[in-house]
Amino acid sequence: MKLALLGLALVPAAVLGQTASTAVLLQDVRLIDGTGSPPKDHLSILIRDGKIAQILSGTGVQLSERGARVLNLAGKTVMPGIVNGHGHLGLTEGATNSPADYTAANIERQLKQYERYGITTMISLGLNKDLLYQLRAEQEKGNLQGATILTAGRGIGVPGGVPGVKVGPDQVYRPATPDEARQAIREMASHSPNLIKIWVDDNLHKSPPPSPVVYGAAIDEAHKLKLRVAAHVYYLADAKRLLQDGIDILAHSIRDREIDADTVSLIKEKKVYYVPTLQLEEAFFIFAENPAWMSTPFFENAINPQLHQLLSSDAYKQKIQQDPATAIHRSALQTAMVNLKKSHDAGILIAFGTDSGANPFRIQGWAEHRELQLMVAAGLTPIQAIHCATEVTAEMLQIGERTGTVQPGKQADLIVLNADPSADIANTEKIAMVFHNGREVQP
Repeated sequence: MKLALLGLALVPAAVLGQTASTAVLLQDVRLIDGTGSPPKDHLSILIRDGKIAQILSGTGVQLSERGARVLNLAGKTVMPGIVNGHGHLGLTEGATNSPADYTAANIERQLKQYERYGITTMISLGLNKDLLYQLRAEQEKGNLQGATILTAGRGIGVPGGVPGVKVGPDQVYRPATPDEARQAIREMASHSPNLIKIWVDDNLHKSPPPSPVVYGAAIDEAHKLKLRVAAHVYYLADAKRLLQDGIDILAHSIRDREIDADTVSLIKEKKVYYVPTLQLEEAFFIFAENPAWMSTPFFENAINPQLHQLLSSDAYKQKIQQDPATAIHRSALQTAMVNLKKSHDAGILIAFGTDSGANPFRIQGWAEHRELQLMVAAGLTPIQAIHCATEVTAEMLQIGERTGTVQPGKQADLIVLNADPSADIANTEKIAMVFHNGREVQP
């Protein structure tokens, strides 16, 4: 998909007349449009009524109507708002993780945090109370601010097994038979979820394994009802079975071993989306290393003070260093990074997600920028990582007609940056402004 430029090259001080006083002109920016194309310089983006009205070339574009805003942003870079294809809402509050945290007030707070950090759309991929359907409806009416909500409803877990998150019985189904799985899918379908989520894992062999006949029935029933299915996955063997069963999205990296050529070929052939969620594994151990970014305002403004104090404590650091699972998570991260690069190079559809919000250590808003950095560390270019986090994920979520790229007619979901992330992906953290549906958000 290529950026459509409307209008001819303009001479300085050219005037663009409008009638709506809601018009805003972002003047003379470098644009990363989200399509994977290289940045383009000296463009001006006209926002009107929440949408991108026009994109024009030239350094002196101005607006003539009374009340319009003209923002001279020379030296700044604009990119699309980030689309998080794997997050969670209402599961944590501060340093806690409890069913009592699933409240409308907490969810709204988390949505606003995502939005301030430039994540303008997110899908809460399972473990949701039916409250989220109501909040989604209120947001569609304009009654709830924050990142745009998509939801996978409750999701299909394993009896006595994954997901191991502390949630109430009204937040996940745990069918024991194929018939129970089909019934759960039909119930979720009555609420029009954006996706269906299933968990296929045994938590490093510490929990009961999932039943292929149960989750296979869930996939089949969802497809009958025209719903696509995303799977929590860890093992290559499970991914292979899921691919045969018709899974649509692998919502995590394969992390137990390197992906083989046959599986790569099958994922590509079936056009299955692959969501790396690298930051998930890093979050198990990285804070104990006290990296320099833990002292930056960008991190500190995202994290609850009590959680920050916990992560900075000697007791926490010693616990992580002595935990035998830490070596497993380090290895899993490296395997996930290798598999991401192999998959991307092979032409697999790489989408973007973080699993942020699943527990207190996966910090909403901040985690998405860290994920971009890890994707680049795995071998993607900054432009490729941004493409995954914008257009590709919007297409995966079937919202590409309205967001994910900076193009005329789409929602004005934009991040204005003080530095160019195509030169250094860490520059996505240098947020000057965020626009969501054309509304300016305080970053």
